[in-house]
Amino acid sequence: MSAKLRINKLVVIGVGLIGGSFALALKKARIVKQVVGVGRSRKNLQVALRRGVIDKAETDAARAVVDADLVLVGAPVGQMPGIFARIAPVLPKHAVVTDAGSTKQDVIAAARRHLGAHFAQFVPAHPIAGTEHSGAGAAFPELFRDRNLILLPQKETKAAAVRLVRAAWLACGANIVRLEAAEHDEIFGAVSHLPHVVAFALVNLLAQRRDAKRLLGFSGGGLRDTVRIAGSSPEMWRDICIANRAALVPLVDGYISELEAARAALAAGDGESLEHMFSAAQKARARWLLKK
Repeated sequence: MSAKLRINKLVVIGVGLIGGSFALALKKARIVKQVVGVGRSRKNLQVALRRGVIDKAETDAARAVVDADLVLVGAPVGQMPGIFARIAPVLPKHAVVTDAGSTKQDVIAAARRHLGAHFAQFVPAHPIAGTEHSGAGAAFPELFRDRNLILLPQKETKAAAVRLVRAAWLACGANIVRLEAAEHDEIFGAVSHLPHVVAFALVNLLAQRRDAKRLLGFSGGGLRDTVRIAGSSPEMWRDICIANRAALVPLVDGYISELEAARAALAAGDGESLEHMFSAAQKARARWLLKK
């Protein structure tokens, strides 16, 4: 399908790890003629230009989307309502809009509210890929290869728009999976959003100790592996957690309950309970890895 795909003008609003990698992957596949990048940081846009991630930089999203064939909104989800409102009046009739947000119910509601008649050309999506790095300098074309791409077309979404977005992500090497928005937010609240909250909280706990510098100097691979994702964009993860708080708060409560059970076992010197907890987790992890 990608061999037939031709995109004359791709506009990437938010040229970070995801948006930049999307542009690079489509360029590598030779199916996009021009990439226009939109962002708030001129420094980041200059990096994107220098690395060939984009061909032209813009700070005005409305000006950028004129004559666009495909628009990827890769900005933090908290910015998306304003972006949709800004581009809606000037979007070409044929232009397809998609996003890469990690939450979907809020993004879909914002698109429905602000895109108006163009909502039928909007294809919600979420690439399940990333690193702890951010910005155009972190982008690379293989980021999405063999990774899942969640598509969430709505009842109003035009089939041709879905085909275009699906073909673009297939050209990036992604595997396409479909979910409903509520199911998506519940799943990724558990497997992505909660782990980020935990990693940020653990780093904060250790960093606030008086002996933090000395203590962290002795840290090994265990801590590095556990807190790797705390290097991710605070702004992006703030928006994700607030947007998905309905799913995330009960998950945090459940995690606190697990920690309280561990604390009770430690305080009581109850090695049997602690070993049982650790053993159950070890077995669950092994079952999960066997299915991967």
